[in-house]
Amino acid sequence: MNLAFTKIIEPDTIAVNAMNRWDNDPELIPFIRPNRDRKDLEHRSNITLNELSKRLDTHHIYLIYLDQHLIGEMNYMVDPGHLYKKERGTAWVGITIGEREGRGKGIGFKAIQYLEKEIKRQGLNRIELGVFEFNTQAYKLYQKLGYQEIARISSFTFWDNRMWEDIRMEKYVGERI
Repeated sequence: MNLAFTKIIEPDTIAVNAMNRWDNDPELIPFIRPNRDRKDLEHRSNITLNELSKRLDTHHIYLIYLDQHLIGEMNYMVDPGHLYKKERGTAWVGITIGEREGRGKGIGFKAIQYLEKEIKRQGLNRIELGVFEFNTQAYKLYQKLGYQEIARISSFTFWDNRMWEDIRMEKYVGERI
């Protein structure tokens, strides 16, 4: 298994097309974005090359390749407003393994480890993330990687005909201030 991670400096149509496919995949939507209700869950939209370029102003985005085939993306933002714990120097992370052939192979584990190193290299000391309570596989992965649960936000996202919690987790990767 040949795994590679590449930071997006200049986005291209290949990345935009893949992200649009993943962001609109009914199988992935419940796992990658919060939905207030069924209408949100069924909503589809596409980003443009220009919109992805603008996203790079606030997001550090990395593409995930398996055997030179684009299978996912991961990203982080620094000190976004939606952090549960408003601690300066915090990276908020997200990861999507968009292609089915990339799931269940430990790629998420390796991708998060890579992202943690990049975040630490940037001088940030804390990572926070949210995982929906029904996503038990991701929750177990984050626990295995040393993330600690810090809060639960009730009625956060709609899926499978009900509302679910968002579990907030944190990990310190650098010196605590």
